[in-house]
Formats: sequence, structure tokens, C-alpha cells
Amino acid sequence: MQKTPAQCETMADVRAEIDRLDQALMALFAERWGYIDRAAEIKAPLKLKADIPARVMEVRENARKNAARVNLDPDFYEDIWARLIGHAIAHEQKLLGETGDE
Repeated sequence: MQKTPAQCETMADVRAEIDRLDQALMALFAERWGYIDRAAEIKAPLKLKADIPARVMEVRENARKNAARVNLDPDFYEDIWARLIGHAIAHEQKLLGETGDE
């Protein structure tokens, strides 16, 4: 059964909850990745580039706002999102033939 942090009485409880959350995060990242693939499919016939700087800035700012909203360090989470975005752009560039790595 899921426990809140306050309900955890042992390190085993804490570890189990962290592992549960890590699994849930990976499932969400996998779902997010599906949208990255779909974005490339939509961009191709529209001749859009993988890297759209205005959208990159919007997503990074959203990460900052979302982190701050739940009292997390906006700088740290923007950095994580910057890495996610960079990885996604590189993937889209391959799918769109923008690199020589096809």
C-alpha cells in the first residue's frame, strides 16, 4: 500500500516508496517519449526543424514554474529539463534526417 513520507517508519518503507515513484516516473518518461516521436512525424511533412528555440524556452520556463509551484529548486529542474529537451531534439533530428546518423 502506498505511504506518505510521514507514514514511513523504516528505511525499507522509504526505499519502497522511492522505488515505486521511480517506476512511475519512468512510465511517464516513456509516455512523454511517445509524444516526441509523434512530434517528429507531424513535423516532417510540415518541414519543421527538430529544434524550435521558442518552444525550447517555453518548456524550460514551464519546468521552472512547475518546480517552484511545488517548492522544488527551479534551477535544478530546469537543468534536468534542458537535458531532456536536448536528448529529444537529437532524437528528432535523426528521425527528420537533419543529421548524418540515419
